Amino acid sequence: MKTSFVFLADGFEEIEALATIDVMRRAGMPVVTVSINPTPQVTGAHGVPVLADALIADCDLADAEWLICPGGMPGATNLAACRPLTDALVAQNRAGGKLAAICASPAIVLAPLGIITGRDAVCYPGMEVDCGAKWAATAMVVVDDNVVTGRGPAAACEFGLTIVRQTLGADAASQVAKGMLIA
Repeated sequence: MKTSFVFLADGFEEIEALATIDVMRRAGMPVVTVSINPTPQVTGAHGVPVLADALIADCDLADAEWLICPGGMPGATNLAACRPLTDALVAQNRAGGKLAAICASPAIVLAPLGIITGRDAVCYPGMEVDCGAKWAATAMVVVDDNVVTGRGPAAACEFGLTIVRQTLGADAASQVAKGMLIA
């Protein structure tokens, strides 16, 4: 199984990033946390400092299983301003590779890149932008081909489980959910 990457920028939504990472690792998926900062330390939107596994400059993202963007503000804005990340997202999408974004990131990161144009998607309520996406009104998590989007913090575990389901199948996601007392 290829490695997945979760990108962290100052102001990221802690529960969205950490719950997703936790769910994926429980399923046995290799996940690397990546700081877009010049140092591994990244501070979340609610002041939680996290030490990332790697810096974006040191990562080869060309053969990733998933590229994942948590939300949070100004985390999503910081991710959108990171050219190495946006280039990698565009290349991953162009190759049909798997992408996931939650909360503000579908609207702030993916939409300007054209990645969700014409797709079903979801984001934090009120952040929907006119980008040609078909914004779902009530869904917590939406899958459209190679792209998974999530609504926000309350969807974090389901977002992670959906990524597991898309990679390892329904049985693996169900086992993780049962172990977490979700199912």
